[in-house]
Amino acid sequence: MKTKRKTILAVSIAILVITLSLIVVFSENLASTSADDKLARVACLGDSITQMTAYPADLQTLLGNSSVVSNFGVSGSTVNFNSSEPYYYEHAFHKAKAFEPTTVIIMLGTNDAHADVYQQMNNFVADYERIIVSVQALSSIPQIFIVEPPPIFNNTLGVNGTSFAQGIIPRIQEVASQLGLPIIDVYTPLLNHSEYFSDGVHPNSAGAQVIANIIYKALKSNST
Repeated sequence: MKTKRKTILAVSIAILVITLSLIVVFSENLASTSADDKLARVACLGDSITQMTAYPADLQTLLGNSSVVSNFGVSGSTVNFNSSEPYYYEHAFHKAKAFEPTTVIIMLGTNDAHADVYQQMNNFVADYERIIVSVQALSSIPQIFIVEPPPIFNNTLGVNGTSFAQGIIPRIQEVASQLGLPIIDVYTPLLNHSEYFSDGVHPNSAGAQVIANIIYKALKSNST
């Protein structure tokens, strides 16, 4: 009788251990799936630094086949609604929202450093927040990351590096702070690397890879 009881007890303990192990594995898989789901559809919003460089493609390579990274950049676009090309009204922005992204990366502000647009800087924060509110209203409820764009070096494109550093970057930080959104700093790591910019504004392939790496690390850090 005692032997039978010991056998039953041993079996019960074994079943309990197996059950607890399965629960732990299931919980870990569930957490992993939830983290991966956040990166299922990644929308890259921005200007020519997004549209015309390899950073979104490089980010796709880093994230792998479990994610779909789509490029919704528009060359020349601005945050400011009073410019000739505000991103808010671009067709690409409507396509980005129709994509139902689970993660949105916004890297805008470089073209707002043009002299004629910079005169309207009083509207920058409100206009940027309007873009974000429109994204926040999506049924996919995406996580949103605001990116401080790379620095501006000497160029012939009419983009003022001083205005960008002293006026645009602080306002981008203000938007992130007011809305409680994570900010990805691409500006500082590239500040002393003009060699990554062929025309002083647009990153070359090496610069795009640096940007993709920084954004990738931020996305993965936020998803764990």
